[in-house]
This record gives sequence, C-alpha cells and structure tokens, in this order.
Amino acid sequence: MSVLRIIEVRDEEAFGGIPPCADPRFDHRTCDFWEDADRGRRDARVSWLARSAPAAPASARPHQSGNPFAPPAPAAEDENPFLPRRSTANPFLLADDDGADAPVVNPFAPAPRSPERPADGAPRKLQLLGRGLALYGSYGRILLADDRPVAWAQIGPLSAYPRAQRIRELYPRLPDAPLPAVITCVATVAEARGRGYGSALVRGICEELATRGFAAVEAYPEVGRPADETSAATLAFWIACGFHVAAPDDRFPVLRRELA
Repeated sequence: MSVLRIIEVRDEEAFGGIPPCADPRFDHRTCDFWEDADRGRRDARVSWLARSAPAAPASARPHQSGNPFAPPAPAAEDENPFLPRRSTANPFLLADDDGADAPVVNPFAPAPRSPERPADGAPRKLQLLGRGLALYGSYGRILLADDRPVAWAQIGPLSAYPRAQRIRELYPRLPDAPLPAVITCVATVAEARGRGYGSALVRGICEELATRGFAAVEAYPEVGRPADETSAATLAFWIACGFHVAAPDDRFPVLRRELA
C-alpha cells in the first residue's frame, strides 16, 4: 500500500514537482485561469516557467524627475562632496518623543520577520501560488504516493480568485458570511487514476482548511467539458468527496462542503 503525503508548493523545488496535465495543451504550472477573471488561461505557456530577472533595488534605479527634459540625477559617486546634505530629521525631537526618527528597540522582543514570499525571479505561477505565504500558506498542494507526485490541487481564500467570485455572483442565495475557502483545481495524473488519489487529496485539504478556521469550502466544476480539459474535476467527483450542490446550474454549479 502506498504511503501518501501532501506537501505545499512553497519553493522552486516543490514547484518543479507539480505533475503534468493529462492533456499537454494545458499546464497547471502556467495556468492563471482562476486568478484573472478576464484574461486568465489554462494553456501551456513555456515562457512562464523561466526565471525572470530580479527587480533592481530602489537605490539602483534612476531618479525619475517630473521634468522629462531635465538631465538624469547624478549617481551617488558623482555627488558634490562640498554641498551640505539635506536631512529630513527634526533636530528638536528627543529619541523617545512621539514621531521621533529612530524607533525605540526592545532588546527582549523577537526580531520582526520579513514577509515570506517566493524568491526574486521565481516563475510567474510560483509567485501567484505564494501570494498568501505570510498569512495563509502556499495556494498549491501536491499529493505524493511513495514520494512520487500523483495529484495536484490549488486552494485558498475566495478573495484570491476573482473568477470564483464572479461565479458566486451568479447565485445571490449563496451564504456570504463567513466566506468559504475554495478548491479551484484538482487533477490526478493519467496513469494513477482510479486509485482514490484525487479524493484523498481533497480530504486532506478539507481537514487542513478546518484547522485554519474556515467553516466551508466550495468548488466550481464546469459541466459538459471533457475531464482532461477542465481544472475543477466533475460534479460526480465532488459529490463523492462529501460536497453537496449548493447552487444548481446546467453549466456552472456550485459545490459546497461544510467543515466541522
């Protein structure tokens, strides 16, 4: 019996382990269908897998003047050493006055953590999956069977997915407080189907979402599309995973599961 384990897609090593789509025209690693409600695509886009050049630090960027005809500002090494430097500091404020320039440091408090995010230059999709790292965690999950990737899912708060919000707007009777978490995508590799890996991944995700304080989770399958061309599985799949039809529709039903 295989040993199953769910991992988060937090870095490029995990990102490289996202299993491929069954249909090579599509790609989980480059899909922004749910993140961009107007122009999002499921298509495979090789350029999105390449690392981009990191943004230059603010100190290295040329100064932008309001006058387009003015010469560029001198670089730091070209500054005139005989000109006095301007300071915005208020010399009349004491260190512990309100509004003082230097904050008072508490030596017993832990150092503040910088917001967690994907490394500079990371592939575009990895950046999208990492938008909630500081507060929520990665939006990507991979199911490993004996350390081999067999299933993939994309999850997160409703606010992370404008297309899901647009679908929900079609059904004003859906509860809007508290807002649900969503599973926008779930897929099992073709050679591993029929073994319950997709449902095992969904069960694990539902358990995790409950521990994160979510009261419900929703999914938005598209009825009528071939299984390999849809990112949100089928109506029958979600019902087998304990979801119920919260908003019936011939094409875009909403499936919902309450979390204990």
